[in-house]
Amino acid sequence: MPRDRRHFIVNGLGQHQVFKPKGNPRTKRPNDVADRAAHAQALLQALDHLPEIKHDGRPGIYLDVQGRSGEVMITSGLDASGLTLLNVQPGRLEDNEPPKATVFASVDGLGKLRQKIEDFAEKNRPNKDGSEGRPCNANLVQSIGAIVEAGLRTLWRSPDVRFPDGKNIAAWELWLDKAAAAAFMASAAEYGVAIGADRLDFPEDIVVIATATRDALALAVRRLGGVRALAAPTITADYFDAMEIEEQTEWVDTLLRSTKFDIAAESGVVTLLDRGVSRAHPLIAPALSVDDRHAADPAWSVEDFHGHGTQMAGLSLYGDLTIALQTMLPIHIQHRLESVKIIPDAGHNPHHLLGATTRAAINAVEATSSRRRTFAMASTTEEDTPHDGAPTSWSSEIDQLTSGASGQKKIRRLMLISAGNTNQNLFGNSDYLTVCHHLDNEIESPAHAWNAICVGAYTQKSVIPVGEPGVPFAPAGDLSPSSRTASWSRHWPIKPDVVFEGGNWVLSGSPPPMKHPALALLTTDRQYPMRAFSSCGETSGAMALASRAITELWSEYPEIWPETIRALFVSSARWTPQMRSHLSPKPSKGDYAPLFQRYGYGVPDMERARRSASNALTLIVQDKITPYRKSKKSAVHTNNEMKLFELPWPVEELRRLTNTPITLRVALSTFIQPNPSEPMRGSKFRYASHNLRFKLNRPDEGRPEFIARISKISDQHEDPAVEEDDGWAFGSNRRNVGSIHVDELTCPASDLARRNILAVHPVAGWWKTKMVPDPEQHSARFALIVEIDAGVAEANLYAEVETAIDNLNLIQNAV
Repeated sequence: MPRDRRHFIVNGLGQHQVFKPKGNPRTKRPNDVADRAAHAQALLQALDHLPEIKHDGRPGIYLDVQGRSGEVMITSGLDASGLTLLNVQPGRLEDNEPPKATVFASVDGLGKLRQKIEDFAEKNRPNKDGSEGRPCNANLVQSIGAIVEAGLRTLWRSPDVRFPDGKNIAAWELWLDKAAAAAFMASAAEYGVAIGADRLDFPEDIVVIATATRDALALAVRRLGGVRALAAPTITADYFDAMEIEEQTEWVDTLLRSTKFDIAAESGVVTLLDRGVSRAHPLIAPALSVDDRHAADPAWSVEDFHGHGTQMAGLSLYGDLTIALQTMLPIHIQHRLESVKIIPDAGHNPHHLLGATTRAAINAVEATSSRRRTFAMASTTEEDTPHDGAPTSWSSEIDQLTSGASGQKKIRRLMLISAGNTNQNLFGNSDYLTVCHHLDNEIESPAHAWNAICVGAYTQKSVIPVGEPGVPFAPAGDLSPSSRTASWSRHWPIKPDVVFEGGNWVLSGSPPPMKHPALALLTTDRQYPMRAFSSCGETSGAMALASRAITELWSEYPEIWPETIRALFVSSARWTPQMRSHLSPKPSKGDYAPLFQRYGYGVPDMERARRSASNALTLIVQDKITPYRKSKKSAVHTNNEMKLFELPWPVEELRRLTNTPITLRVALSTFIQPNPSEPMRGSKFRYASHNLRFKLNRPDEGRPEFIARISKISDQHEDPAVEEDDGWAFGSNRRNVGSIHVDELTCPASDLARRNILAVHPVAGWWKTKMVPDPEQHSARFALIVEIDAGVAEANLYAEVETAIDNLNLIQNAV
């Protein structure tokens, strides 16, 4: 179902308005034909001239259905009853060119189309008053001017000039119907069509790369069916990167014409903590003011002399330019850039000053204005590895800055940090994931900070230009070989939090694998006008893409807190099918540990993060808690309170779904204040100012029983090492670490209908120790993201929750 509804923000009893699309205007219809019987007869004869498919084993036939010149074409009747509408071309009135459609018709579909034409010739529909109305199927049949068997070109969706010509073997991008993809791929080789190993999985299509001559592919498509579209394989970054500067400049000018900059005073900002950014590039200048370039040290230049910062700027504005330049769809940029240089142009920062330099950089930019900033940093150090997840001075300062405990302004901050890059010379012939997972490739400091979002890299780039040697090093959908991973599986936070595209490498001959621009991201070059484009990637590029995505998401909900937008962003992430292929068929809680270490929670689903649907909704809750109070009897303070939420639940809809499985996903996010002193840093309960947990009532558990159970659990100092069989997928050993906790359970809808009481309670933290004399003065903000997803089941969960929230507001107003 479409995700076209805003999430519910329930701060107390917040109001929410649903987007309701306007109704469509009445559709025009074609004019009546002059001779009804003759028109029908001509179309029936066209069907008679089609090849016989009923007895030769073909699943169907591709039809080129042409419209009538000067008339509108109604195509809804060509997408039902064994007919699959593949594409529509509107035609051009000025050239008297009729519209046309490409349709795949099964044997039954052809028979039903024939019947519709015959009914048009012989039958009329009755009007409401009983009089004789228009011919049956008039809109459909009178839209059609001719029907012939379709050729290969009718399936082509790329520019005509890129259609392979001649008899040479060429690369083709095949869009396969999901239901028929397996059969096509199993038999394609019999027709001389080689299918590559890469797969892209979309809601209705499987996309693969094939190599074949034009005639071989045409025969395979005709005999096997299942192909919904053909396209030229995607142009890779090296295509643009290798251009002469004159041609690159033309592409820049074209992209600028299709880009609208709508940057207001309240717009979000991506603040790049890097090596500076060049404003000379015309794609960057509109979003980066002269006054928005700074340096941690006032003596440093703000210009980019190395290129890295300008590369990050392009990605954080446009994403991968390879995509933007090919699609040429309108681009709407609503966020601005800021640049703060944190690395000197010559020499390097002394290691012990890295935290101070980061703080100075943030102070410098925040002194100029108050903005909704996403701090993005791709600078890390391997000098602190291995740290095994334990805090370092730099990561601790990051936690202080994000929590508002440090910096001239005591405000909470959203920060993204790259995971750090591997050394490609370490890779040999063994499984690359084993190398990435080695202690030598541990996530670099300060990316393991609790409150920051650590961004690792995965890749979907696995197409090498035809004729070039080598094979992609990593399979599509898996970890990018450049991405570092966590060496720890519990106790310290799950890192990375998420992964974004970071490119791939190519293996040609003996190791090590090499970088290849075709498998990289395309972005802006600092040397403009001498160079316009540059290829890059790795976890730096992934982090820049993530900063763009989360800043755009925050613009959808500008009123929510940094810790809330972090939870909404991370909770939307899912593992790709390739990532999940490393799990056993029925995974236990412990089986998920390697996936968390490599991919965190996976790839953020930005459609899920932005919007709810009728059968899949998200509740956003923001609150605060005073976790501890003084104790006269104990050597430490005691737990003070827990927050209980009786969530507005779609009870009736869940009951109606009976035993339909429903997925509930909960994310709890808070920003801790760190205490990195040596006695404290060895324990998550002492490093963090406070630690929070969430619990959900069981189906047979009322409010008093639930409170009693939670109160008992909250007094436990350590989380259990033995997982409870409680229905949650990930379990406490992975959920109860760090300052963001995510878990999900799938259960019958009828059970979930009785599970709407959610508690947030404290466990130990250094605020609970006697070193804090007044714990009642220390409160902690937190955010809850609660997702209910009915999958493919049709349900109106959203409407019932909306009504429940409205009713609660009425009660509040009455009180």
